Amino acid sequence: MARIPYADTAQPALQSLAQRIRHERDGLPNLYRMLLNSPPVAQGWLAYLTAIRQQSSLPAALRELLILRVAVLNEADYEFAQHLPIALKAGCSPAQIADVRSGGADHLDAAAAAAMAYCDEMTRAIRVGEATFARLRACFDERSIVEITATIAAYNMVSRFLEALHIDHD
Repeated sequence: MARIPYADTAQPALQSLAQRIRHERDGLPNLYRMLLNSPPVAQGWLAYLTAIRQQSSLPAALRELLILRVAVLNEADYEFAQHLPIALKAGCSPAQIADVRSGGADHLDAAAAAAMAYCDEMTRAIRVGEATFARLRACFDERSIVEITATIAAYNMVSRFLEALHIDHD
């Protein structure tokens, strides 16, 4: 059960933003119902996560594998449950998802394995070592590295928010 109440989206001041979220997210997930307790935060969050999920040049499958890995590392079940169907739709295989869950790389190509290692180090240690970064750099250009880093950072933010406030599964 959530630690604080979800926003009352029937409030006139929230209706426009709630409708925008419904349109962009095909509904109003509990995450956004909680964020709407602070409309400026909800609006900024929506813009940032829309850029990460819908405007970056990363292949959708790689993006979703990264998001799922962050969820696993942070024990963010809500985040994992929300993104699992998206990952499958993006073309991630059950074997790749099993790798993400276990921390393995048996079913990942070299680039995805490098990105997962980067994700692990960035999430667990925050500072990424030179060897891990060199492995990532060998597979990706500057734009992709920025987008991978921003995706990992964004979903670490998401998982911490979800878990701190005990957001309920939809």
